[in-house]
Amino acid sequence: MTHAKPTPTGKIMLVGLGPGSHDYLTARARAAIAEADTVIGYATYIRLVADLLEGKEVIKKAMTEELDRAIEALDRARQGKKVALISSGDAGVYGMAGPTFEVLFQAGWTPDSDIEVEIVPGASALNTCAALVGAPLTHDFCAISLSDLLTPWPTIARRLDAVAYADFVVALYNPKSGRRTGQILEAQRLFLRHRERQTPVAVVKSAYRPKQRIEFTTLEKLHEADIGMLTTVLIGNSNTFVKHGLMITPRGYANKYDVEMGNGSASSAARAGEKAGRSLSTGLDGWRSALHALSASGKSAGELAKDYRLPEDYIAAVLAEPVE
Repeated sequence: MTHAKPTPTGKIMLVGLGPGSHDYLTARARAAIAEADTVIGYATYIRLVADLLEGKEVIKKAMTEELDRAIEALDRARQGKKVALISSGDAGVYGMAGPTFEVLFQAGWTPDSDIEVEIVPGASALNTCAALVGAPLTHDFCAISLSDLLTPWPTIARRLDAVAYADFVVALYNPKSGRRTGQILEAQRLFLRHRERQTPVAVVKSAYRPKQRIEFTTLEKLHEADIGMLTTVLIGNSNTFVKHGLMITPRGYANKYDVEMGNGSASSAARAGEKAGRSLSTGLDGWRSALHALSASGKSAGELAKDYRLPEDYIAAVLAEPVE
């Protein structure tokens, strides 16, 4: 005997508003707000969509009351209401999706319950700030929040140190507030252990909002920049550069292709030893072969680990495998 899924009696829509400008509010986000009986959010986020809220129950909460917002959403949904729980950016990126599911699971909710949950994605600060300054995220990147309200500082510091060492482009969320002023300085200190002092940095405040401000600086001078809670900091990797007011991180095409300019046209061709559509000669297979050759020439696993800045036990494990 099968049990039919109950007809939903209420609904929670976790809505990402994007950067704040209506031009970048998705059609589904706009429709979700229109569909809602109740809209819940941080007061600043409520103001961003104030003109869309006529006739709706509006519940404003303070910055640190995320769990209260989720509990309110659950209470209203249990009453059979459709609730839009709004976040700036994307609800799943430092937004309300996580806290809401924590509350739902603690309340015994499952996807088969009579309360429907929908996540409405939106552009996060990482995407929107990058679009304003050029193409800084074209290669590998990550995001780290400097807020230690819920995360121990040693955890944050280990993450900062690891990604600085690994040469990621990094977006720093929540870099500074009225009470938290030292975290960005510690992030700068950790990055300077591994990165050049002239590493490009973009500081974007209130992206796509009336008080938008963009500042280019360097890792060395990051502490002098105007940084606040509405700021996202983008730190480049070792190849990132700023040219003509644009911050660019190369994807790596120069490792494989030569571009020739002439007679008003351009063409590209794979460099010697490379093949289009195939891994680099220094990709995994090529590197394995080179590693074995270096080992055969007398280099130890420890020396190779130092050369490649990789763990010695990883190098030893690769050397222990035969080369095809």
